[in-house]
Amino acid sequence: MSETPYPPHHSGEALSIMKVHPILDTEVVVASTAQRPDGRLDDRHSAYYDNVSPPLSWTAVPDAKAWAVIVEDPDARQARPFVHWMIWNIPGEATGLLEGLPAEPLITPQGAIQGRNSKNGYGYYGPGPPPGHGLHHYYFQVFALDNTLDMNSETSLDELLSALKGRTLASGGMVATYEGPVRQ
Repeated sequence: MSETPYPPHHSGEALSIMKVHPILDTEVVVASTAQRPDGRLDDRHSAYYDNVSPPLSWTAVPDAKAWAVIVEDPDARQARPFVHWMIWNIPGEATGLLEGLPAEPLITPQGAIQGRNSKNGYGYYGPGPPPGHGLHHYYFQVFALDNTLDMNSETSLDELLSALKGRTLASGGMVATYEGPVRQ
């Protein structure tokens, strides 16, 4: 990530990427065609509409054997950021994820595992900030790993973070925004 850390907004806890210190100084550049020029995520990727995972792309990291992605919203009014997505064991040669991955524990690319989001479902759960709550920020955090992780879909965020420490070669991210409907 860049030298300026992401500040948590409402939650009192730091984002995952701030807790993992990569081995290399290489920054992973993350992007999505689902993000508009103003930073807003397209409606179809929100819980208010189709709730499909957005396509992601990232820069390659030499010697990466696997990738992990964590998406969090620190603007949720709770003690910890809201977890929208945890997926790991994405093959090391991958440079992104396709749109609309199934909400199942085991998915393709071969061997990738999705954990539970804060709604207790598997896979991606799109932005759904309460109406009138204002603009929320969604941190798409990508970690290049030195090997796959021997963890199953019931792995908690804390367990995933512990595994990422010391195994992360490089990391990076992007921030997308979304705002719920305005109250009438």
